[in-house]
Formats: sequence, C-alpha cells, structure tokens
Amino acid sequence: MTTRYGGPGVRIVGDGLVLREWERGDLAAMSELFDNPEVAYWTPLRTPFDVEAAEAYYDAAHTDNGRTHLAITTDGEQPLGEVMVNEKTGSLGYVVGQAYRGQGLAVRALTLLTDYAHGELGLPRLILEIEPDNEASKSVAARTGYALTDLPPTRLMEKGRDLQLLTWEHLA
Repeated sequence: MTTRYGGPGVRIVGDGLVLREWERGDLAAMSELFDNPEVAYWTPLRTPFDVEAAEAYYDAAHTDNGRTHLAITTDGEQPLGEVMVNEKTGSLGYVVGQAYRGQGLAVRALTLLTDYAHGELGLPRLILEIEPDNEASKSVAARTGYALTDLPPTRLMEKGRDLQLLTWEHLA
C-alpha cells in the first residue's frame, strides 16, 4: 500500500521505501552518494561532489523551480539515492548510491514517484531521458513500465560530451 502526502514536506511511503525531501542534515550523505565518477558520467551532477556542492544542490532543490527532489530511504532516515520529478516538463530522474545498487531501489522508488506524479500531480505523460548505452537505466525504465518512444534523440552538450538522449514514456 502506498501512502502519499502532498505539498510541503512531500513524503511517499510504499514497497519498503520512504521517499522524503532532502534535509540540511543530509549534506554529508548526499556528498557520499553523488561523489562518484559513474554518477557524474550519467547525470548532470558535478564532480567532485563535495559538501559545498551538496549545499548548492540542496539550496537549488528547495527553490520554487517546479522540481521535487526526494531522498530514497528504507527507514525514513538514511539516504540511499534520489528520485526527482520536474512538474513543468514531466521528466523524472533517479540515482542510487553505488553501495546500495542491486537491491531494486531504483525500480521501487521510480514506481512510487511515477504513481505520485500521475495521481497527485496530475501529470498524464511522464518521461525519462536515457543515453542509449546506459544499460542499467534502460533496465530500470523497462522494469518500471516505461516504453521507449520513436522520437528522435535529444542532443545536447554537457560536461564536454555530445549526448544523445532517448525518450522513454509512461502514460497515466
């Protein structure tokens, strides 16, 4: 069963997880989770991701920018990763700390956030943008019920890389 709480202090509970907003006390854990070359490669997060970077990320996540960033936890306390939804674009994102991979956290967290975005936020179409060679993210997308679209890849330059992102979608 999933319990959803909207508005300030978003908290989504279900499938052995508690997704909750980041707290200032999470900065060291956030730095530990995100300061990883693989995370930096596949995401827009910078490297090194030290406590100063965590502070800037936390501050940006707590502005009224249409995005909700939630720490993935199993106990409501210790962050193991993050899921994010952008209400303006309907795009979602996720990352799980290296030490916590292989436990189905990304699939379970993305499923909860997808249900929340469709049900509570009223977003009829959700998207993930994934590089063609990111096998782990493609697996998470497929296992969560997202389908690869036939849209042409989105191209952008980020961190000196020419990225081609494939669009995956989930319809309400």
